[in-house]
Amino acid sequence: MGHFINDNFMLQNQAARILYHGYAKELPIIDYHCHISPKEIAEDKRYNNITEVWLGGDHYKWRAIRANGVEERYITGNADPKEKFMKWAETVPYLLGNPLYHWTHLELKRYFGIDDLLSPETAEKIWNKCNEMLSSGEFSARGLIIKSNVETICTTDDPTDTLEFHKAIKEDKSFPVKVLPTFRPDKALNINNDGFRDYIASLEKTANISISSVSDLKRALENRISYFHGNGCRISDHSFEYTVFTDTDEETVDKILKKALNGETVTRTEEEQYRSYLMVILGREYAKKGWAMQLHLNAIRNLNTRMFGLIGPDTGYDAIGDTHQAKGLAGFLNALEKTGELPKTILYSLNPYDNEVLLAVMGCFQDGTVPGKIQLGSAWWFNDHKDGMRAQMKALASMGLLRRFVGMLTDSRSFLSYTRHEYFRRILCNLIGEWAEAGEVPMDMNLLGSMVREICYYNAKNYFGF
Repeated sequence: MGHFINDNFMLQNQAARILYHGYAKELPIIDYHCHISPKEIAEDKRYNNITEVWLGGDHYKWRAIRANGVEERYITGNADPKEKFMKWAETVPYLLGNPLYHWTHLELKRYFGIDDLLSPETAEKIWNKCNEMLSSGEFSARGLIIKSNVETICTTDDPTDTLEFHKAIKEDKSFPVKVLPTFRPDKALNINNDGFRDYIASLEKTANISISSVSDLKRALENRISYFHGNGCRISDHSFEYTVFTDTDEETVDKILKKALNGETVTRTEEEQYRSYLMVILGREYAKKGWAMQLHLNAIRNLNTRMFGLIGPDTGYDAIGDTHQAKGLAGFLNALEKTGELPKTILYSLNPYDNEVLLAVMGCFQDGTVPGKIQLGSAWWFNDHKDGMRAQMKALASMGLLRRFVGMLTDSRSFLSYTRHEYFRRILCNLIGEWAEAGEVPMDMNLLGSMVREICYYNAKNYFGF
């Protein structure tokens, strides 16, 4: 029996093999959205064992292990790292058909040269080999990035962040990879969240601006946008269950902010007025700076309140939302477009049923100034599997310009996740290869190869302007 992860893994036709091996495989990676730690890159962190680098923080894997009937102490608890790894090894054989099965074996193959399938029978051998290799300098945070052929990484950062680690990375000329911040101001927008007043106090301190009005808050956020821009930031990111837009004015929003700062209850309508107003202000600033604005939509978070109380957010208890997106999104984009201040924008929805909705709305706001100015983002989170990626790309091809797509990202906290770019590239090449073999597109490898290269690398490079 041949190895599972072989040269033609997921390349099911000859055209796909030519496109992947001849055009996609060797391209550098631009990972324009992820959640890895800039501190670990700056300090070139070394990992004690495979559990630390592979299972730590990976809520995709945590959900799978829970579904396999494993106690929480072996997942986020205080069990020994080897015990946690063994529970993952017990789970993997039950993941056939899940992208985690593919990712697991891609990561073992690409980073550790392991062809064995992970299972309880092979776990001891794989545990020992991975840990032996991790003990070498080549498998530090930076070593893994370089091994993955990464050119640019965009982390996710709060406006109050000092960006000290980004600065340290930039100053170290021995490390050739750009590590740039992304402006994520969700905490300033979530006016009803616990800790909002404490967050505003933190923003005051960082921006050195006393905040008692919306005018003050605008100045503080503009201050931080300028600071981020000076440190290489070219992207913002926002996560909402749904995009709201309601006409309002500064006087109204000022009263709402003061209510919140005084500890008074803010109604749902007031919350939407506040967020609508601030998002337009932020969008205008992004347009001035030439940034791209990312909107991540239709995630509902922390559904299991008992577990949220025990282990906190981002631990595997979020889900796909089913909120309607079109009307609020169109209103928001239009509020920026009507004054010529709509920035480059990438729209993601966690609900795959929104693909065509987002494409129809975004087509109304392409303005001829930037190729692919408004983007349908890559299949995200619960959708970054073969079927989800194919559905996103087929919808984009049907209703827009697939060849202008800025391609894949990891959206990950793991330094071993860059194989997701390989996974995406193989799926992309296979899809285009299918069209070519069926006579739906020309069997012209120069044409199709150029398309593949642009989607995998050049579109992102040109779009973001890093």
